[in-house]
Amino acid sequence: MEIDKVFLKSVKGALKIAEMVTNFIAFICFVTVSGTASYVAATWMEIVISFLFFLLYLLKLNKKLTVFFWPLIDIFNSVFAAVFMFIISLIAVSTYSAKGTLVGGIIGLIATGIWCMDAYLLFKKVTFNKPRSSDSAAGVS
Repeated sequence: MEIDKVFLKSVKGALKIAEMVTNFIAFICFVTVSGTASYVAATWMEIVISFLFFLLYLLKLNKKLTVFFWPLIDIFNSVFAAVFMFIISLIAVSTYSAKGTLVGGIIGLIATGIWCMDAYLLFKKVTFNKPRSSDSAAGVS
């Protein structure tokens, strides 16, 4: 398997790593202090999904598995994750019973901002009803 070293140094790679790190910190905060199943399950699920997208781009599997339009799926994931984590983080911050829940909620709000930035940058790159490049418009493969 070929590793995309450029992806690791790109903004997209940095955002994926930041998503995983902030979710992991929120996960640790929720597990150690509150142990509330909904907080723990949501953060763990997003850690796994972010890791799978990270592997997809790192190993260039998106170029081999062309059945799906991966950037659009990544946009949907970022938007839904941002909305979901925003709601959970607001609930955690407003009804916290321990400082770990409060810190986890604040870190979740930071992760929400990272997902919004990721979705925005991906959406800027996705083109609808436009040729992908000047070569494809001219019919050159």
